[in-house]
Amino acid sequence: MTRLPQPDRTLVMGILNVTPDSFSDGGEYLDVEAAVAHGLALHTEGADIVDVGGESTRPGARRADPGTERDRVVPVVERLTAAGVPVSVDTMRAEVAMAAVAAGAVLVNDVSGGLADPDMLAAVAGVDAGYVAMHWRGHSDRMADLATYADVVAEVCAELADRLAAALAAGVEKERIILDPGLGFAKTAEHNWALLRRLDALAALGRPLLIGASRKRFLGELLAGEDGPRPVREREDAGVAITALAAAQHVWGVRTHTARPHRDAIAAALRLGAREGFGAG
Repeated sequence: MTRLPQPDRTLVMGILNVTPDSFSDGGEYLDVEAAVAHGLALHTEGADIVDVGGESTRPGARRADPGTERDRVVPVVERLTAAGVPVSVDTMRAEVAMAAVAAGAVLVNDVSGGLADPDMLAAVAGVDAGYVAMHWRGHSDRMADLATYADVVAEVCAELADRLAAALAAGVEKERIILDPGLGFAKTAEHNWALLRRLDALAALGRPLLIGASRKRFLGELLAGEDGPRPVREREDAGVAITALAAAQHVWGVRTHTARPHRDAIAAALRLGAREGFGAG
């Protein structure tokens, strides 16, 4: 059985979008050669895992069909794993997840937590791979309408606990499961900040946490100027700050568009004493 990596520091999951329409780098790595080169570069610069996704989940995005998503992802996973790079697959579809695992992926990163595809949890239970269950309320074309909470921390924790229970009931071993609060998915900027302030409540669910804040809209809003939100590529420094704060709270991993600055931030957090307490859960 796959055991999740548990080093004495926060892991960096490098984002590799093999899509034409992702919010930060859509179209840049749609070609297999370009995608593989970028994945190798992320790994060289410090990404512990490269997360390959073939379907955009930005707000308002239209879904790719299963065959297109699979054809985008599998050749890249094969090439990267052959080069010795640990790879995860970012997908909501069991069909794509299983093809990627067969190609060498060691982790399935499911932003729907098993809600988008009723076959996902059973499929993951039958393979030797880790599983990320993210908090999710609906697809990109309607998730903004679902960002309604009386208490976002309590409700996200409760809904993630339900996803954890569903995965366990389907036969996914607890030791393989990671939870992600889903920053930006059916959440306003204030919801995101509230969740980041209460990582302790999320950690109390008893599973490692993955945090994906990199370049997201709430950081652009935080850094907004007279011309509006800070452009996507100019939000990196704020994301690095989030990584340092997450590492200081023993978060298992951060999902980021670059690797080296986040590894540097994690190193600084460790030097200030964040190493103590790693390995729990």
